Amino acid sequence: MFRFLTIFALCLLPFAALAQTLSTSQGALRIERMADGFRTPWALAFLPDGSFLVTERAGALWRVAPGGAKSKVSGVPKVQSQNQGGLLDVLVPRDFAQSRELFLSYAMRQGAGSGTAVARAVLSADGTRLTGVKTIFEMAKGSSGGRHFGSRIVEARDGTLFITLGDRADRPSAQDLSRHNGSIVRIRRDGAVPSDNPFVGVAGAQPEIWSYGHRNPQGAALDLQGRLWVHEHGARGGDEVNRIRAGRNYGWPVISYGTHYSGAKIGEGTRKQGMEQPAFYWDPSIAPSGMTFYSGKLWPQWRGHIFVGSLKFDYISRLSGSNLNERERIEGPQTGRVRDIREAPDGTLWFISEDEGAVFRLSPMQ
Repeated sequence: MFRFLTIFALCLLPFAALAQTLSTSQGALRIERMADGFRTPWALAFLPDGSFLVTERAGALWRVAPGGAKSKVSGVPKVQSQNQGGLLDVLVPRDFAQSRELFLSYAMRQGAGSGTAVARAVLSADGTRLTGVKTIFEMAKGSSGGRHFGSRIVEARDGTLFITLGDRADRPSAQDLSRHNGSIVRIRRDGAVPSDNPFVGVAGAQPEIWSYGHRNPQGAALDLQGRLWVHEHGARGGDEVNRIRAGRNYGWPVISYGTHYSGAKIGEGTRKQGMEQPAFYWDPSIAPSGMTFYSGKLWPQWRGHIFVGSLKFDYISRLSGSNLNERERIEGPQTGRVRDIREAPDGTLWFISEDEGAVFRLSPMQ
C-alpha cells in the first residue's frame, strides 16, 4: 500500500507543477498567489519596503506586508459604492519614500448623483492609516447611475497627474468640453490646473481637460518614452487602445468600431475629420481593464510591449508592433476577470483576478 501511495503521489507531481505555471511565448512562467480574500479588488500598487496596496471597490484599502500579512488601512475617504463605482485606483508616486503621499480615485457623492474624484493623503510610517486626506479633484456635474467612472491615475514624467474619466453613460457629454465626462484630465499634485493644458483660456471649457471623446477608459500607462496611452471599453465591439495627445478628440459617441448593445449603429460610422483613430481595437469586446508597458527587465523580448487584462474572456492580452496588434493571450485558471496588471520593481508581472479575489505574480521558472 505504501508503495502504491508513493507511486500515486509521484504521478501527481507533474500536475502540481503545471498548476503553478502559465504557458507563454517566453516559456512556462511561475505563477504565485501573493494575497487573497479580497472582495471585488480593483487596483494594486507597490511600496518601496516590499509591501503592496490593494483597493476594494466597496471602499477598503489593504496593505499586504512582504511576508503576506494583510492589514486594512484606515482613513480612506467616503466612497459612493454603487454598481461600477466605489474605491478604484491607487497611485504611489515616485517620491513616496520622501513624501509618503498616495493618490486615490473613487466615486464621490455629488448631490443626487455621483462622479469620479481624486484624493491625496499621507500614509503613516507604520502603514496603518491615512492622514491629511484632501480631495484635490472632482468631476463637474455629477451624473446619476453607477456606470462608467473610468478612474485610472498616471503620474507623468513632469510630476503632473493624468486621470481617466468615463462618460457616466451619458454619451453626448463626452463631446461637451463644459463637462469632464468622457475625458482625460491633467492636474498638478495639489489639484491646480497646469498652465499648458490645451483648453486653458478656452471659453466654456473645463481647464483640466487634456483629451476628450472617451467612453470608459479603465487602463492607462506611460510607454517607455513617457507618452500616455489609454484603453477604453467600447459598447458591443470597439474596445480601443489610444495614444493620447493634448487637445485631441477621440470620437465617442460620434465614431466607433462597435455597435450599441441592441445592435444599432453608433453615431456616424468609424471615421470623421478631426477625430482620432485608435491604434488598435478589439472586436468582439474583451472588456479591458488595467494596463502596463513592460520594461524588458526579466523578459527582454517583451520590452515595450503592452499588457492588458480582460474582464470578459479571462486572459492577459499582450500587444506590440508598429502596427499595434494583439500577439498573445496568456490564460489559465488564475486569470478570471483580470482587473489590473502592473510591473513590479523587480520586473515581475502582477495581476488582480477579480474572480479569485486574489493578487498573483508571474516570474521566470527557477
